[in-house]
Amino acid sequence: VQLQASGGGLVQAGGSLRLSCAASGFLIHYFSIAWFRQAPGKEREGVACISTTDTAYYADSVKGRFTISRDNAKNTVTLQMDSLKSEDTAVYYCGARDQNNVCGVYGIQPGSFGSWGPGTLVTVSS
Repeated sequence: VQLQASGGGLVQAGGSLRLSCAASGFLIHYFSIAWFRQAPGKEREGVACISTTDTAYYADSVKGRFTISRDNAKNTVTLQMDSLKSEDTAVYYCGARDQNNVCGVYGIQPGSFGSWGPGTLVTVSS
């Protein structure tokens, strides 16, 4: 069971990036998938989450700017990030949990997720 986040890079404030979370060893169709981020010196925080029935949840800080979606055929979850701000700079990770609506019940909590893979660095220059 493995997740691989990709798509990070350097972008100017106001720009966009599209992150992908590719799963191997399991089918994401049966899992809630969430994106988290961790900035230097800060704790890992939840960013966005999608349930098995495609209900999406977002942190207040990214609501209206980020969009999470899943493609079960490609076994991939995508995070579209628009109107990026310097405070979005962080390493972004994706996690999986074999429970339908874990984020609806507990929020986008890192402790509720596992199967972490290597993150991808997003740097937003102001």
